[in-house]
Amino acid sequence: MNTTIRAEAADASAFWSDHAVILRREAADGVFHGFASLHSGTFADMVRMVARMPDGERSMLVIEKSGDRQYSPAEIQALAHRIDFPV
Repeated sequence: MNTTIRAEAADASAFWSDHAVILRREAADGVFHGFASLHSGTFADMVRMVARMPDGERSMLVIEKSGDRQYSPAEIQALAHRIDFPV
């Protein structure tokens, strides 16, 4: 079930608790991108992990959330600074 409406969750806790994976940007659009995941967990945990990385490392990664959307490094940083981001 898709938990997002206009890329935002109807329920904030569902938005942040969805499953997500961290992928290298070059592998994100490949046929076998599902096998290229570096880390997986809740969306909040993956955002937290990538946001804490140095800029050079972060710039090479994307987060794919529940198979419905990929988030760029800039979007990840913005998400980490949202007022509703889980502590």
